[in-house]
Amino acid sequence: MNKIFITGIGTGVGKTLISAIVTKALEADYWKPIQAGYEEGTDSEYVRHALTDTTSVIHPEVYKLKMPASPHIAAREEGITISIQKICEQVPPISRNLIIEGAGGLLVPLNGSEFVADLVKALGAGVILVSRNYLGSINHSLLTARVCREMNLPVLGWIFNDQYLHYEEEIVHWSNYPLIASVPYTKAADGKFIEAQAATLQKRLKGFL
Repeated sequence: MNKIFITGIGTGVGKTLISAIVTKALEADYWKPIQAGYEEGTDSEYVRHALTDTTSVIHPEVYKLKMPASPHIAAREEGITISIQKICEQVPPISRNLIIEGAGGLLVPLNGSEFVADLVKALGAGVILVSRNYLGSINHSLLTARVCREMNLPVLGWIFNDQYLHYEEEIVHWSNYPLIASVPYTKAADGKFIEAQAATLQKRLKGFL
């Protein structure tokens, strides 16, 4: 069984949507160990409601922080310190693939000295990189790829979210990480959309594991 960490080139690039699609495609379990901000609902709640007709288990967060901010700031507001060791000690029992959703990008701080990338390394998870098309996304994508390479993180490949045109091919070429899939833009990221994308992605995704 595999641990697969879904990270993005920044905040708001569609990590949760892609996590739901990958979870459905692999009939996997889902876990977001750190949630910062939950006034409008948590990412775990979104995935739970979006996945229909599934046996996937949505595991509870280790840290559920009220402030929608960088995790180290949100934790500090509540008088706690995020511990990577604690998260690793609470990895859910793995009887099938486990999709782990990160918080923001790889260099989002978790505490005074550790970042999301350090959590990925500690968990020993394979990485799926999520990129979305916007002004600056090439730079953010390639910086993310460089961090992965410098930290020797095992990257499975890219999933692009939005409409990329030649951006997609260029990011794949310059990063030297393969294309797993492209998920088109939608205004209705609901269960039907997720199920359709999962069906399209399933066979190809399994080839990367």
